[in-house]
This record gives sequence, structure tokens and C-alpha cells, in this order.
Amino acid sequence: MTTLFFYGTLRHLPLLETVLGRSDACRLTPAQLPDWQAYWVKGQGYPFLTKAPGEVAEGLLAEGLSAEDVARLDYYEGGFGYALTPVTVQTAEGPKTAQIWLTAEDRFERGAPFDLDAWETRRAAINMRAAEEMMSHFGRKSAEEVARLYPMIEMRAYSRLLGQSEPVPDAPGGLTRDDVDSETVAQPYVDYFAVEAHRLRFRQFDGQMGPAVNLASFVATDAALVLPYDPHRDRVMLLEQFRMGPYVRGDRVPWQMEPIAGRIDAGETPEQTAYREAEEEAGLTLTGLRPIVRGYPTPGCSNEYFHIYLGLADLPDGADGVGGLDTESENIRSHVLSFDAAMGMLDRGEIRVIPLVTALLWLARHREHLRAGA
Repeated sequence: MTTLFFYGTLRHLPLLETVLGRSDACRLTPAQLPDWQAYWVKGQGYPFLTKAPGEVAEGLLAEGLSAEDVARLDYYEGGFGYALTPVTVQTAEGPKTAQIWLTAEDRFERGAPFDLDAWETRRAAINMRAAEEMMSHFGRKSAEEVARLYPMIEMRAYSRLLGQSEPVPDAPGGLTRDDVDSETVAQPYVDYFAVEAHRLRFRQFDGQMGPAVNLASFVATDAALVLPYDPHRDRVMLLEQFRMGPYVRGDRVPWQMEPIAGRIDAGETPEQTAYREAEEEAGLTLTGLRPIVRGYPTPGCSNEYFHIYLGLADLPDGADGVGGLDTESENIRSHVLSFDAAMGMLDRGEIRVIPLVTALLWLARHREHLRAGA
């Protein structure tokens, strides 16, 4: 049996049980590690431990863990560059030897001291859902491979939580999620995106449950999209970039005109994503947002969900250019056009990305009001 010291998110019992795949797996008692302190990894939702003379890292001592338990925990932690290291912790029964997961102290930029209560309030539900997907790959994918996929795993987890909590109108037929009976779920493909295959039954409009059917969905995330508009100059900004979808379809021109768009990071609001993406993709500081619509672009085959906004912006001559993040292989050209020129492109069929069509048509309806209030 192995003894471990948990100083971070694994002190949250539901998360620990998710990683272990069972409850009551070990004896947990409060413990302290002198001369160490847990800090947030700056900009992230998890901590790391660093030497801090005179400080104390609070935690839990886990005793009686099996080899299988340790293997599952090491899978959860090990892919992120943490390795088990022996230490001596203080308990009510005196000093005890345990192992902890440590990483090189210069691996991460240090944030504020780690606060478990703050993590439980802001991040626990996200990390719990992400841990479920991570541990579903135990024994099938390496820890390093899952760690590489973790940013998208976390965003998918957050998207599911948004879907569960977002107020939505009732369907005219009165049917809800309670009218679906899921029999089996599988994930035959997981990488940057995923595919989820279900065998399920859903209620028919005559009130009876239908037969079992096999259905699948492309699993992506929520995304925020923004059409920048300058009501003083009556101009919009459109982005042009290479897109894989049209390329795979065989389109002669896989470069498409689009709004600003980006996936919503775990813990971010759609509005925060909209402001961030405007800066990253186009170098724009938006002065305000107007919600256009929220919804599914293709619900028959994907869970992807769009939050579309009009972004108020200053678009003088020279506001266009080339932007994007090298870390995301982005090469994005921005175009500043008059409203009439953009609508001309739409009328000629030169804009083929439907969210941009939606945003331009919304702007056509509300443009005079926006200009009058500018």
C-alpha cells in the first residue's frame, strides 16, 4: 500500500473519487508540508508546489492506496510533467513519510497562493467533467497524449456545463431531455475534436417512445463570434483565412470571409472571449458588444454552439492588416469595408460562412438605430 500527500485539487473528494474510479479507496487525514507552498499556475486553474521557507502547504494524507489507485493517479498527474517525490509531512500523529507530485519549480509562472475554496467555486465542476473524459482514456491512451489534448477536453467539459445551465426556450412540442433514453455511449474518435456515438430512444410526437437508433455527433465547444462595426463611418471588418472544412469538401477556394471567432476557454464568459479574440485576431479593442443570436449552426451532426455578437469598434483607414497567433497557426487578413460593399459581397454570393451572413442581416435590420445612437 502507498501513502500520498495531496496539496491541490485532489483534496476535493468528488474529484479524487472520479480519478480513482471508486469511493472509500483510502484513509484521508489532514497533514502539512513545512517549508513549501502551493501556488496557482498563472493563468491556469491548477496549482504547483514550490519551496517557501517558513510557509506551510496544507493538504491531505492518503493512506492505503493500492497499486491500481496509484497508477490511475499517476495517469492523471504524470502527463503534465509531475513526478512522485518522497517527503516528510506533519500530522496529528507525528511526522510521516509520503510521496507527492512535484514538477520543476521553473516550469510554470507563479500566480497567487492556491485557494482550494476559490477553485471549488470557480473550477471544480469543470475539472470534474474534464477528469471524467481523461480517465475514460486510462489504459487506451498515454498520459502524455491526454495531457496534450487537455485544453480541448477542458473546453468540451465547460461547453457541456454551459449547455446544462443556460436558460433556453421550451420546444413547441413540449419535449425535453427527459424524453430521451440513452442506452450506450462511446467515443470512437478523440483528438482536437471528438466524435460521440449513442444508442438511444427518444419520444415521438404521438407520445410513445421510438425504437432504439444509433446516432453520432461531432463534439466541439461553445464559441464566440463577432462582426466589428463602426457606426460613425458605417464600416465593418471581415476576416479572411484558410479553412480546413472547405478544403476537405474540395472547394476551389478554401480561404473564407468570416467574422472574428474563437472557442470559449474554460471559465471564460462568451463576452470575455469576444473581446479577447478581437484583440488576438484583428488587433481591435472593442468599445461594446450587442448580442445577435445564440444557437447551433448544424444541430443534426454537431454540438457546436455559437454566441454571435456585433462588436462596436473604431475602424479608420489603415485598421486592416494581418494578424492571428503563431501558436495557433493563424494567418488572418482583416478587411475593412463599407456596409454597402459588404452587403454587395453577400448579394453576389461571395460570403459563404453562415454566421457572417446572419450577423450582416442583423446589422442591416438594426443599422439605422445603431448609427442614430452613435
